Amino acid sequence: MLSPVRFEQDTLVLLDQRRLPGETVWVNCATWQEVRHAVRRMVVRGAPAIGVAAAFGMALAARAGDRLDDAARGLKDARPTAVNLSWAVNRMLARALRLDANIQVEEPSGTLYEALVAEATAIAAEDLAMCKAIGAAGAALLPRGATVMTHCNAGALATAGYGTALGVVRAAHEAGKGVRVIACETRPLLQGARLTAWELQEDGIPVTLITDNMAAHVMKTQRVQAVVVGADRIARNGDAANKIGTYGLSVLARHHGIPFYVAAPASTVDLSMPAGDAIVIEERDADEVRMMAGVRVAPEDVDVLNPAFDVTPHQHITALVFDAGIVYPPFEESLRAIGSSKA
Repeated sequence: MLSPVRFEQDTLVLLDQRRLPGETVWVNCATWQEVRHAVRRMVVRGAPAIGVAAAFGMALAARAGDRLDDAARGLKDARPTAVNLSWAVNRMLARALRLDANIQVEEPSGTLYEALVAEATAIAAEDLAMCKAIGAAGAALLPRGATVMTHCNAGALATAGYGTALGVVRAAHEAGKGVRVIACETRPLLQGARLTAWELQEDGIPVTLITDNMAAHVMKTQRVQAVVVGADRIARNGDAANKIGTYGLSVLARHHGIPFYVAAPASTVDLSMPAGDAIVIEERDADEVRMMAGVRVAPEDVDVLNPAFDVTPHQHITALVFDAGIVYPPFEESLRAIGSSKA
């Protein structure tokens, strides 16, 4: 199964998603600083995948003898919107603290590193299992022959494998439901065009690519049965942050009476955020908008807004799909239980 994150011979190996679909290039990270750079530059992307990468980054910090609190701050700052990153880093810190409370000073220096590699490996394995469970739960929501619209890439490339939103599609496909996907290109970095379309073609799942501004017309004319997206952070009331453009799709889906589903692991729930307006939205480099594939498409000095995410209000969400099952509105009580269970 495709996985964008591997740990081999004391090195984190990442599939460079900036180079897909044209090239398959793997990037080696031997330090936590290199992991931070890879996360920031979107060599690896997708909330669960960057959480897994950051976990291994913490292990590499221990191997180098670096201060874990410095590594934790640096990794968390790489991409602030996705809660999975800070969740994974905090879990690694907690594992280090538990170990520190129980080992003797004379034990081998490699003990902490080995324990953190084991913890990061467990995080990756748990994510893969959660994705498969999310897929199984969400597939039940899709009727046979359904046309499913999605945005960005919430597939195997965004996780430890299998995917969240695309995990739902993948599970429905494996069950013989004959689903097909309409993938929005997802400007400005084209994760839908470059990654989702490529990943689904690799798996033999029918996919049609559209530009983002075609979504309303396609919903009106193509009999879309569901919109399924991932999430980078879900607030306590059910508001969900995801790739920029998701909120707009939710408005269109609501207008056209199309179910709008958000599929995510439990680690995406952030009980400290009462509502989505408290979520920090990452602002990225202006040249991501001024340029496309290295070619300038706008005036060099034009002002640019480039928020990487937007927040879909809970009122627009038909259901949240987790590995533990499907959650319907009102969301808050159920999300308290799910958020507490991930600790």
